[in-house]
Parts: sequence; structure tokens; C-alpha cells
Amino acid sequence: MLEMECCQFQLKNAMKPNKEWSRRNFLKTTSAAGTFAVMNPFSAFAQKTYDIDPKVAAIVAQSFAIDTHNHMDVPFDGAEFDAQAVPLSNELHKSGFKAVSMTFCVDRPKLNYEGEAFKRFITTLDKHDQILRANGIKRVLNSRDLLHAKKASKPVVIQSVEGGHFLEGKLERLEVAYNRGLRHLGLLHDAQSAYPLGDIYTNPSQFGGLTPLGLEVVTACEKAGILVDLAHCSDEAINDALEKMSKPAIISHTGLNTQLGNDQKMAKMMMPRLISKQQAKTVAEAGGVIGVWTHLVETPTEMAQHIAALCAIVGTHHVSIGTDSRMAVQTGGNARGLINQFWHTSAQGFFYTLVDAMLKTGFTKEEILNIGGGNYWRIFEEAITV
Repeated sequence: MLEMECCQFQLKNAMKPNKEWSRRNFLKTTSAAGTFAVMNPFSAFAQKTYDIDPKVAAIVAQSFAIDTHNHMDVPFDGAEFDAQAVPLSNELHKSGFKAVSMTFCVDRPKLNYEGEAFKRFITTLDKHDQILRANGIKRVLNSRDLLHAKKASKPVVIQSVEGGHFLEGKLERLEVAYNRGLRHLGLLHDAQSAYPLGDIYTNPSQFGGLTPLGLEVVTACEKAGILVDLAHCSDEAINDALEKMSKPAIISHTGLNTQLGNDQKMAKMMMPRLISKQQAKTVAEAGGVIGVWTHLVETPTEMAQHIAALCAIVGTHHVSIGTDSRMAVQTGGNARGLINQFWHTSAQGFFYTLVDAMLKTGFTKEEILNIGGGNYWRIFEEAITV
């Protein structure tokens, strides 16, 4: 049954705009954060460069926060690439996140020939290997890795991919992907695969949900120990997957379809990508987690309110943060969508800023710890345990 626990905040108060909050007006204090960082076991991640509210610093330091959908796109061709110039570790440190589900897609630009999707998949993993080595970061491959990372206060990534295009109808490639470190698979993305897995939420229905191949992939992921991500799936496809699965799934990045922000044109465009209250309940009742993204929000307070609205529907144990942004790019690259620049401030990292907004919105420390990472790690560990 869905755990409909009441959050410690009153939603009507949570939805009131905080007039004292803006992108340029962030609560700052003095050295208490630095003192806490020294004493706390997660102090390796404490941001020391800037003055931070000690309550915020305490929560960030105690959390093992993860962005459940963060892009690390690299060139597929021979374009200049320098892994040493991708400051992933520095940006993670600044953000306040301890981990990201590091994802990419292979369906953009358009795929043109058989085998191209798999080639792009392997090329990207090769370059991700280089980025991780250059930054001294490892992938989490099993529960032991996760426990070690938490105890050692070391940043980690979950290797993800957005869309099963690389399979090209060959289930044996899932084993190849697993051996390369993949532990989080988004079934679908924007473009339909040459070997369709199911209906994409932005396209007209073709299959009435998942295809037989899509159902096979879901089963194979569960057997292998890979978390299934149902973002980009139609409601029918989500329900097909949930009916088939014995473990929780995630929808790593979306928003509630009642939280539309102030840009009507953008809201109309994004509407097919948003989740309804009923569908959110269905996912939560199956034990799943839903990631709230940064789209359709302009301030940290608005994002905290969007999170609060979803929590009011499914409870705080079924919500996570999936920004659909980028943690780092190669120096000199396109900085659009960089997570630590999202609030247009260089003084605070993303999660620090969001935690402050969530506290002001009425979330408790325990709720923030769950939403910030605990909920994802719970279902991730269940998924990878076989």
C-alpha cells in the first residue's frame, strides 16, 4: 500500500512565495559551517569556500545526496575531447551532491544505420571511463561499493543511459553493458528505436504500452541487477512495466502536471512529459520513486514547492531530485544547463541552495535526507541485489 504519510509542512504554506528569497538573496552566515565540516563524517564534501547557514551545511554534510538524472554528454565523433578538462569532481564538491546518476543518450543526432547506436554507446562509455579516471571517481557496481562510498565520504557515480537504443534487439548486449558498469537503464528516450521497446510519452501511441521486447528488457534488467527507469514512457508503458516487475522502478526526471510555472508556452510544450497525480500514486504504490526536475521553475523556492506538491500526493518516501541538467562540461564547452549555474549565483552550489529553500518551505531534516538521496539509494540497492 502507498505510504501516505503527512509531511511536516502544511502544503498551503509551502506554496506561498517567500518574498525574502531570490536568486541573489541567499542566507549567509560565518564559519559555523566549517566547524561542522571538520566534526562530521561527511566533511570531505562540506563546501568550505563560502559562508553557509549552519543548518544547511549540517544537512548537506549528513546526506548522501544524488541527482538521479544528470547528463554527461561527450562527442561521438573525432571532435576534440580532453577528459582532464572535465571538472566533474570539483563541480560535485561545489554542488553538495555526493553522487550523480551519470547519463547520456545515443539517439541524438538521428541514428542512420544498424550498429550506430551500439557504437555510440561504447564510445561514450570509453570517454566516461577517461573522465572518471581523471577525476578520481568510481562507479558504484554493487552494495559493497555503495557502503564503502558512504563510509569513506567519496563521490561516486551511477552509470546510466537514457534509452535502450544500443540494444538494437540484442538482449545479450545488456550483459555487455552491465560488465561496463551500467546499473541504471532508462528504457525510452525522445526518438523511437529501430527495435521499439514501447510507447514514448511525446509520441502518438503505437503499441498500447510496452512491446514484447520492452517487457523482455525489463525482466532482463531485474535479473541482471539494473535499476529500471521509466522516464519518457507513456502511462500505459509505465503500467505494463510495473505489472511485470518484482522490484521498484524509478521515474528519474519529471514534474507534477499541476505545477506549471509562469511560462505558459513552455508549460504547454512540457505537459506530455509531466506526471499526473494518479500515475504518481501508481508508481509509489509499486514502491517506486519519482525524481523532480528543474524545468518550469525559476527559483529555488519554486522547486521546493514543486517537490512539496508531489510529496503531498505520494509521501516523502517516494520523491527524489532528478534535475535533468549537467554537472560538468569540458572547459570551454557549452555551459548551458550546468547545475551549479542554474540559480544564477556563483556563491552556492545547487543542493546547498535547494536545501535552504526546502527548509524555508517547511521540510524537516529527515524529509530532506530522504528526498535528497535516501529514497533513491533504497530502491537502487534493491535493484542491484540479485
